[in-house]
Amino acid sequence: QVQLVESGGGLVQAGGSLRLSCAFSGFTANRYAVYWLRQTPGKEREFVAGVSRSGSFTYYDGSVKDRFTISKDNARNTAWLQMNSLKSEDTAVYYCAASPQYPSTSYDYWGQGTQVTVSS
Repeated sequence: QVQLVESGGGLVQAGGSLRLSCAFSGFTANRYAVYWLRQTPGKEREFVAGVSRSGSFTYYDGSVKDRFTISKDNARNTAWLQMNSLKSEDTAVYYCAASPQYPSTSYDYWGQGTQVTVSS
């Protein structure tokens, strides 16, 4: 049974930092790339960052590049999203997702999401 479980969300002031975790199971870690996406009410889910199957390559949406860092440890079956210099517009529910493709715009598996709220 595949599971992706996000944690680490919460309330933070603008300019602050949060680190999200995505613990995954039920699939072979080095066969799946991991992605972070986010969604705000009334908007479509949007791509934030992706990390390759090996964890060696990453890419980001322009709105978070140089502020967020995605990483993945296959031995620990975990991916992270380090978020620095947070802005109010980063407020959203953040989801991790997995796909055998890298890069990808479609995902085989999803987590349940974790709320990030940035107060200004």
